[in-house]
Amino acid sequence: MTAAGAGGNPPAPARAHPERRRRHTLYFLEHAARQRPVHLDTDIDMTRIEAHRGAARAAGRRYSVVTYLLHATGRVLHRHPEANAALAPARLFGLRGPRTVRFSGVTAKLALDRTVDGERTVLSALLPDLESADLDEIQARVDRYRGPGTERMAEFRGVRMLGRLPVPLGRLAFAAATRDPARRPAVLGTVAVSSLGHRPVDGFHSSGGTAITLCAGRVVERPVVKDGRLAIAPVMRLGLTFDHRVVDGAAAADVLGDLKQELEGFDDAEEDGTQPIARGAGADLRP
Repeated sequence: MTAAGAGGNPPAPARAHPERRRRHTLYFLEHAARQRPVHLDTDIDMTRIEAHRGAARAAGRRYSVVTYLLHATGRVLHRHPEANAALAPARLFGLRGPRTVRFSGVTAKLALDRTVDGERTVLSALLPDLESADLDEIQARVDRYRGPGTERMAEFRGVRMLGRLPVPLGRLAFAAATRDPARRPAVLGTVAVSSLGHRPVDGFHSSGGTAITLCAGRVVERPVVKDGRLAIAPVMRLGLTFDHRVVDGAAAADVLGDLKQELEGFDDAEEDGTQPIARGAGADLRP
C-alpha cells in the first residue's frame, strides 16, 4: 500500500538536491570521521566577563563572548602543547610507531554561519597567533568575518573551488590539503571553536577535526553558590571534545579546567589597563 496525499492523490516524489555549497563540509566530515571523539563539559561563571563587556560598551567598545573564549583558548593551549597538536599519518605500512605533531602557535578555526548563493552553509575562519593576541586584535579579526560578503573573501577561495570540482577531484584535493600535519594550522587550525550562544542552546558538542574542539552555548542567568551563599550569575556551558588518538582524558580535563579558571578569573586591568571589574558581582539570594 502507498500513502495518499490530499484528496486521495499520490504524494509528490522526493526530489534530489545537489549539495554544491556544502561539499567542503561533507569532505571535512569524511576526514573528521577518523577521529575518536570524547566529550567533556563544564559551566563557566561569566560574571567578570559580563561586567567587563558592560564597562566596555559604556566606553564605546564592543567585545563578543566568543572573543573572550578565543582569548582564553590561545593562552591555555599555549600552556598545553600536548593538546595543541595533531596525529601524524602512519607510514612505512604502519611499521613506524604513532607520532603527534605539536604546534608552536595557536590557530583557531572559528565556525561561521553564512549564506552562499542563497544556501546556508558553514565557513571556517582561521585566527592565528592567539597565544599573544589581545582582546582588541581578536575582536577586529572576528568583526572582519561578520561583515557582508564574507563568502567572497580570498581565504575562502578553496571552499569555492571545492564546490565547483567534480566530487572525486574534490575529495582528492581536500585529502591533499590535509595530509601533511605540518600544514594543518593553515588549513584546519590547531583548535576548533564554535558558538551557538545566539540561539536558545545551552550546550552542544562537535568534532572540529582538531585535537580540541570548544563549543560555547548561550549565557543565561542561573543560581550558583559563591562563598557558601546562593546567588544569581550569568553562566555559559562550555563543551570540549577531544580526539583520544592525540590527547588522553586527564590532559583534556586539565585544559577544560584551565579554560574555566582563565574565563572566570578574567582580569581586564592586566588586559587593557582599565579599572579592575567589580569582584564578587551577582545577586545574593540567601537572606
